[in-house]
Parts: sequence; structure tokens; C-alpha cells
Amino acid sequence: MNANPDKTRVLLGMSGGVDSSVAAYLLKEQGHEVIGVTMKVWPQDCVSRAEDKCCGPQAVADARGVAHALGIPHYVVDEAGEFERLVIDYFTAEYRAGRTPNPCVMCNEKLKFGNLLAKARALGATHVATGHYARIERDAAGQAALLKAVDARKDQSYFLFSLRQEQLAAALLPLGGLTKPEVRALAKKLGLKTYDKEDSQEICFVPGNDYTAFLKSHLGEKEFHPGGIYFKDGSFMGEHQGIEFYTVGQRKGLGGGHGRPVYVIDIDAATQRVIVGDYDDLLRHDCYLAQTTWHDGGLSGPVEITTKIRYNYPEVRAILHPLPGNRARLEFPEPQRSVSPGQAAVCYVGDRVIGGGWIERTELFPEAKKAELAQMAAT
Repeated sequence: MNANPDKTRVLLGMSGGVDSSVAAYLLKEQGHEVIGVTMKVWPQDCVSRAEDKCCGPQAVADARGVAHALGIPHYVVDEAGEFERLVIDYFTAEYRAGRTPNPCVMCNEKLKFGNLLAKARALGATHVATGHYARIERDAAGQAALLKAVDARKDQSYFLFSLRQEQLAAALLPLGGLTKPEVRALAKKLGLKTYDKEDSQEICFVPGNDYTAFLKSHLGEKEFHPGGIYFKDGSFMGEHQGIEFYTVGQRKGLGGGHGRPVYVIDIDAATQRVIVGDYDDLLRHDCYLAQTTWHDGGLSGPVEITTKIRYNYPEVRAILHPLPGNRARLEFPEPQRSVSPGQAAVCYVGDRVIGGGWIERTELFPEAKKAELAQMAAT
């Protein structure tokens, strides 16, 4: 069981879904003074789309209705400007750099357990709670450890890996010990109207999960980086309209007539090249991480771990090699496909999250080959 902090005033992020609804009930049952807060983060041009599950006015209405039913206050805070600056700008900048971003990690670190935590303290609250499926354990000294949820299928500890100790110590995650069916059953028993609300499977600010349309509308046509598509041997395959529309492992949108399937195996933002190859060319024996976060105060040497190199990827064995400069190397005993620069690699020892970092681009070509490719592109 999680060691609960003293009963206190808690600011709960309410998305209007079943998870945060049940989290509100559980916190109140534990004796906490709960204040429900929904962050308004949607751009003005999507306010009218009430069907959006966590990016529109319907979410506010659902959260307010649950708060009223549970007898807790509810407020809406406008974080649209900060969301644009800290999440959407990061999202678009990563695609422009040829990387595949993970905005949910950034939103948790910068907004839900960043700006929201500051607002909590301004209101005299000592903790921020969410409906994430993960667990936090605290030792006698008050140090907080992040663990996987009991429900392995819903575990969201991956998205919280970058939280600092100060943020973890102030976090409450009341759903970590429950399964999703248990949460829905409890919501139904309580008569909460969100009990059967569907889970969002999309990034909240990308309508219909259409990344291309979002990038075009957000950046404008003139902001893309067109260039050439090359096979791994350096031969020219064709032109593309922007590296922003490609990610490592992608097959769709590369055209046909090659006699075999081809996949994006690298994106070189410096030269606007998309490099394609065979399926096995996606295999990597290792990868490097930047901007690492370690929850145990740092690592002194190699350690055997398991890791997830993206949220929807199976957990695999690896050897973690810490490096200077907030970097690390992951060595895979069994080569892994689709190691995508820009994605988070989260490291575990058992159920415990020890930290992680952001995957860096793998240099596939030596300088001589890059010079040759540059000359070919210029002719």
C-alpha cells in the first residue's frame, strides 16, 4: 500500500473523465480537502468542438458536474498560453528537428506538476493529485519513489518519469492500486455520469490524430523543410515536402514500386534528408539518451534494467550506462526496432522507475558519406 501523507488540502486536476472523477471521490474519502481544477488548454479555434474529450468545453462541464455531485469546489484555470509555449511549441519544434515528440510527458512535468503545483501552493494546498495509473511510495525520510500501477495494461508511470523529487513528493495518485474495471465499477456505483466515458486515445490538441493537418495549420505551409528521400546506399529515391511529416519506422507515404517495402530509418534535419531502408535496418543494438532524470540521485556504473523506448512498446531488457553531461547509453542484448529520436526511454528495476531520458539521433553515416550525399543532392 502507498504511504498516505497527512490529510491535507489537495488540488486535483480534473479532465472530465472517469479516472479523475474517481480520484476525487477517493481523496475525499481519505479525508483530504479536495479542490477540483480543470485546465483550459485548448486553442481558441477548437473551443466549439465539444466532442473533444480533454480539449474542449464538454470536459469542463463533465468535471464541474462530478465536482458538484461529490460536494467539492471546482475551478477552471486558463493555461492556454502556457500550454502553447511549453507543449505545442515543443511538439512542433521536435518535428521540425526530425524527431518524434512525446507531449504528454512534457505536459505532466511542466503543467500538471509544474504550473498547477505552484497554483496549489498559492491556495494553501500542499499536494497535486491526478487520475494517472501509477504509484508513489514514500519512505520515513519523505523521499518519494515512482512505481508502476497495479494494472499493467493501464500503467502510466512512463509519462511521469521526468518529475523531479520535489514534484513526486507533492504528488498523489489515488488510482495506482486499482484496475480500470474497478474504477469504472466504482464510478457506476457512485452514480457518476462519467463512469462509461471512453478513454481518449489521441493527443488532446491534435484533432482526429491527424498530425499532418495540425502541423500545416499551426506552422503554415512556408515553415516546412522539403528535401530528398534517399536509400541507405545514398541513391536518390524522390522528393518530400517536409521532414516534419516523417518519423523513424514509418512506411506509409513513401510510395511504391521499389520491389520491397521500405521504411524510414533516419531523418537528418541538417540536410533535410529522409533515409529509407529495409525492415531490418531499423534494428539498433544501442541508443543514447540526453536530458536524463534519475530518481535515485544518480548512477555510478552500468546496471541491468528493463526499459520502454516508447509508451506503446513492450518493455525490454537493457544495460544502462550512465555518461557525463546528463546523458546515458542503453545497450540492448536483443536488438530493437523503431528506436525513435525524440521519444522517451524510461528505465525500470522491477516495478520501480529509476528514471530515463530522451532518445538522441543515431548517426548512420560517416562524414565522408554525408559529404557524398550532399554533393549528389546539389547536382
